[in-house]
Amino acid sequence: MTEWPARLVLVGAGKMGGAMAQGWLDAGLPAAALTILEPSPSPEIASLAAHRGVALNPPIAAAPDMLVLAVKPQSLEQVAPQIARLAGEHTLLLSIVAGKTIANLLARLPEARAVVRAMPNTPAAIGRGVTGAFANPGVDGERRRWCERLLSAVGAFFWLDDENAIDAVTAISGSGPAYVFAMTEALAAAAERLGLPVELSMSLARGTVEGAAELMRRESATSPATLRRNVTSPGGTTAAAVAVLEGPRGLNDLMARATAAARARAAEMAG
Repeated sequence: MTEWPARLVLVGAGKMGGAMAQGWLDAGLPAAALTILEPSPSPEIASLAAHRGVALNPPIAAAPDMLVLAVKPQSLEQVAPQIARLAGEHTLLLSIVAGKTIANLLARLPEARAVVRAMPNTPAAIGRGVTGAFANPGVDGERRRWCERLLSAVGAFFWLDDENAIDAVTAISGSGPAYVFAMTEALAAAAERLGLPVELSMSLARGTVEGAAELMRRESATSPATLRRNVTSPGGTTAAAVAVLEGPRGLNDLMARATAAARARAAEMAG
């Protein structure tokens, strides 16, 4: 049993792929084990490769132990024929390509046998991501451990029992950071409507969201519901606001409709 795959090829080193590569190296993946294939490397990726001793766009003669596919969904059709020879029957294929099912990947990369489909989110760039993943029957115990180690290097990691759950994970944690950013924007806009200056409004909104998130992290044994109740005095200002949020078509209903729309779109993109 090996701690890391001996040869790992990362195809696609944009924001997410680059963040994962950085996280892997910081977690102990030997630089000599990693090869990055990225036709238009950013200055950050070029610098990472140069300073950490990672091979960038070299010729590759044989299929690696692990192939990580981190390209944009719309690029997959063009990229797949170029990398098909790297997805051999003894290669673990880990895909973070949004919306592309294992069946779709196997149709494009017919030699592949062991496939893991994962959905990380953008906080992986700071090591605080959340990733859900599903493995097909071809993935054995050692390869599952490779995935756990690699994906845990950029945040929290969870195995899923059903590939269809990926769409729900996409709707919650995959798209979730955008919901938090949108809420921050809305809170700042509300502050402006209450007469506060633009700069102060955004500072208050950002600081409040950041502080609440950090408090929730530190008080991980306390449920968000309890934390909310702790700051909501009966008959007070927060209670007045929460009553609106909990009202008809309030926050629970809005979030349910938003995530249902995201899951439906994820299902439409599959194939």
